[in-house]
Amino acid sequence: MGTNEGSSIGLALSGGGFRATLFGLGSLWRLNEARLLGRLARVTSVSGGSILAGVLAHGWRRLDFIEGHAVNFDTVVAQPVRDFCSQSIDIKTAALGHLVPFMTSGEFLARRYAKDLFGDTLLRELPDAASGAAPRFVFYATNMQTGRSFRLCQDYIADYYLGMSSTTEVSLATAVAASSAFPPIFSPVILKTDPAAWEKPLRELPNLAALRRRIVLADGGVYDNMGLEGLLRSVDILLVSDAGAPFGIDESPFEDDLLQLGRVRDILIDQTRALRKRWLVEDFEAGRRKGAYWGIGTRIGDYGDGAALLADNELTAALEDIPTRLKKFDAREQGQLINWGYALADAALRTRAGFDIAPARGWPVPEWPLN
Repeated sequence: MGTNEGSSIGLALSGGGFRATLFGLGSLWRLNEARLLGRLARVTSVSGGSILAGVLAHGWRRLDFIEGHAVNFDTVVAQPVRDFCSQSIDIKTAALGHLVPFMTSGEFLARRYAKDLFGDTLLRELPDAASGAAPRFVFYATNMQTGRSFRLCQDYIADYYLGMSSTTEVSLATAVAASSAFPPIFSPVILKTDPAAWEKPLRELPNLAALRRRIVLADGGVYDNMGLEGLLRSVDILLVSDAGAPFGIDESPFEDDLLQLGRVRDILIDQTRALRKRWLVEDFEAGRRKGAYWGIGTRIGDYGDGAALLADNELTAALEDIPTRLKKFDAREQGQLINWGYALADAALRTRAGFDIAPARGWPVPEWPLN
C-alpha cells in the first residue's frame, strides 16, 4: 500500500436515491478488490448512500475476508442491494404516509427497509466498532428542531445541541429511514428517547428535555449531502463517493408563494454542497488532507490516468441525469451505474489517494460495459 500502509481510512457515501446506492456499490466493489474494504475505520452515509451502508453493516459479520478481500462480497452486499433497487418504493410509501392516520411516510419507509433488508436488527447489534471488529458506521439525518446533523451509530446517537446517548435502542431500519427521509415526501421520522439517557449537551437549553424526548428527523442531505463531518477529524485518508444530483437550470420555476419554496430549498442545498465539495478538493490539492473525491459527474479524464478502464463518452456523461428517486432501476441502469462508480474509484484511489494498487482489469457487471 505504499506510504498509506497503516493509515486509517474513512469513506463517505453521498445521497442521491437509488442512483447513489448503486454508484456507491461500484465504489465499494473496487475498494474490496483493492483489499481496502476491510481496512475502513469509518463509513459515513446520507440518504441513498445509507441504504448501501446499512446493507454493508448488516452483512459485515458474514463477509469472508481472505487477505483483505471479501470473497463473498457479491452474495452478501451486491446482490441484496441490486434486488432492493429492482423495485419501486417511493410512490406507494409516500402515499401511505399521507393517507393512513397517525403514521408518517418516514415510518412506512422504515417498515419497508425492515421487511426487505434489515429485519428487527438494532444498531447496537451490529459488529462492535470500538473493538475494531467493523468500521464505525455513521448514518446521518438532519434534526429539524435543532437544525443540526444527527448521528446514528452502533453505540450512540448524537446531536450538536442535544449531546450524546449510548443507551437508546434504535433499529437499523429506522436509522436508514431517518437518513433517507427526504422532505416533504418521506419526512419526518420521529425518534422518541428518554431525556435522562443523554449526556454532554453543548449547553443547558431550557427545553432540552423536550427536545430529547421527541426528535423530528429528516434526510441527512438537508444538512450535508456528502456526510463529511464525521470523517474530517477521525481518519487519515478521506474517500468520498458522491452521486448527488447536478443542479439543473429551470427556465420556468414556480412563482406561486408556496410552490416556489421547493426550488428555494434545492438552491440552498446545492450551494452548501458545492461549497463543501470545493473546500474538500482544494484541501486535497493543497496537501492539507489526504484522500480522493469521485462524483457521478466527474470526468475520468481529469485524473490523467493512463490505465483508466475507459475514456469519457456520451454514455458516462448521461448517467448523472438519472433521476433522484427510490424507483425501480432495470439491469442496464444498475450495471452502468455500478460500473461507473467502480471505474472512477479505481482511477481516484491510484492517482489521488496514493494507494499502490494494480489498475482494474475488467467490469464488475461485464454485461453492461461503458466503452
